[in-house]
Amino acid sequence: MRTMLTVLCAVAAGGLPAASDPWVVYDGGDGPGKGKRVVLVSGDEEYRSEEALTQLGRILAKRHGFACTVLFAINSEDGTIDPVNTGNIPGLEALASADLMIIATRFRDLPDDQMGHIVRYVEAGKPIIGLRTATHAFRLQRSKTYARYSFDSKEWDGGFGRQILGETWIDHHGQHGKESTRGVIAPGREGHPIVRGCEDIWGPTDVYRVRLPLPGDSLPLVMGRVLEGMEPGDAPVENRKNDPLMPIAWIKTYKGAQGNSGRVFTTTMGASTDLASEGLRRLLVNASYWCVGLEDKIPPRADVELVGEYKPTWFGFGAHRKGVKPGDLRL
Repeated sequence: MRTMLTVLCAVAAGGLPAASDPWVVYDGGDGPGKGKRVVLVSGDEEYRSEEALTQLGRILAKRHGFACTVLFAINSEDGTIDPVNTGNIPGLEALASADLMIIATRFRDLPDDQMGHIVRYVEAGKPIIGLRTATHAFRLQRSKTYARYSFDSKEWDGGFGRQILGETWIDHHGQHGKESTRGVIAPGREGHPIVRGCEDIWGPTDVYRVRLPLPGDSLPLVMGRVLEGMEPGDAPVENRKNDPLMPIAWIKTYKGAQGNSGRVFTTTMGASTDLASEGLRRLLVNASYWCVGLEDKIPPRADVELVGEYKPTWFGFGAHRKGVKPGDLRL
């Protein structure tokens, strides 16, 4: 019992840096984020969030001082990272002491004991960053306890995506796999600290459709220009997909169950291939500062140099790297 309590306490404090753990921890170095804990929750079958959030966690820890714990969808039989497994993300206990949750899951059907950690974090009104498929983060079918968090909830219109992040899954706006995305700073938002130094944002994933206007106090920061092809220099399409432009990054707030107000940053970009863009990496780092109230510490050009080797896998269902364990991703 003492051993189990020790493990659980260590998870809540940021995890144990052991090769056998089903998560990976990057200790925060010196930097403005020192003392802040970030939990990055991956788990999607298509866009390689297990790669994107690992790299983002490394950058936040090594370049900016945040202590980062990256969680994964895990195959419980062999301990490998298995995003096709929608029902198992160990280590969510770490959210109890987190200052920021960064989530990039898709249609997860988590058991109550895991989902409860996410729900309690949200109910506490704490900061959240949602990437790409986080708009449809959950499809809870095995248990109805937290069913309202599902992307298609009628009880809680649009579930976690629409109610907390600002939108749920609607459809592709650009043509998936054929029309890439150029990020354009929204008019009048050029001075916002989150977009500081983010003049070049591009990704091969397509623009997602959202309802306009976005709900509540949502404030678009970056708009998505649909390009004719899959290269950053391709021309914009000349049709209604770019009139009007869809927001691809916005901020908002939400109220937790106790009335606390939490800051939210959402972007419909965020595949591992998108993180090859320096501008997008800087946008996510700046957003992390903003979410935890450190916007006055955002530098003119935040250091977002890649940490370790980064060769992102192209997006696609079932295309994740097989046989990788969290321990393989330690620095």
